[in-house]
Amino acid sequence: METTIKNDEICIGYNIKRIRKSKGMKQLQLVEKLQLRDVHISREILGQIERGVHHITATQLRAVKEILDTT
Repeated sequence: METTIKNDEICIGYNIKRIRKSKGMKQLQLVEKLQLRDVHISREILGQIERGVHHITATQLRAVKEILDTT
């Protein structure tokens, strides 16, 4: 089972949303890029991650970091 990441002090989902929007990318566009990297995620799950109601996995977070070109 893959590790899930949740940090209440650092709003990971909010930061993903903020950076994604600053790059002019829609949720569906990010999901499509993730799926091309064999990261299985739906737009609904991404929305839940961004709202902080779903945990992100290490694999998902790594891929999001690479796609959004952030640290």
